[in-house]
Amino acid sequence: MGRLIALCILLIPIIGAGYGIKLMRDSFFFIELSPYPTLWIQFSAGLIFFLLGLFFMAGFIFHRDKKRGKVTSTFFNKKT
Repeated sequence: MGRLIALCILLIPIIGAGYGIKLMRDSFFFIELSPYPTLWIQFSAGLIFFLLGLFFMAGFIFHRDKKRGKVTSTFFNKKT
């Protein structure tokens, strides 16, 4: 059950990143969508959606690898 919930949580930023790519592609081909008044705002929103999705996925993978001990020792917290 926990893996299914984790999959559903991961699908949200993946879909957001895909939507961001679609927005950037549409603005590149001069296709203006309704909620965005200009093409540069549409491109900026697409870039933000894409980067947020990318950063979320990268953080998830980094956290998982850190928990399993597959990253270098420089990323671990040093206890003094």
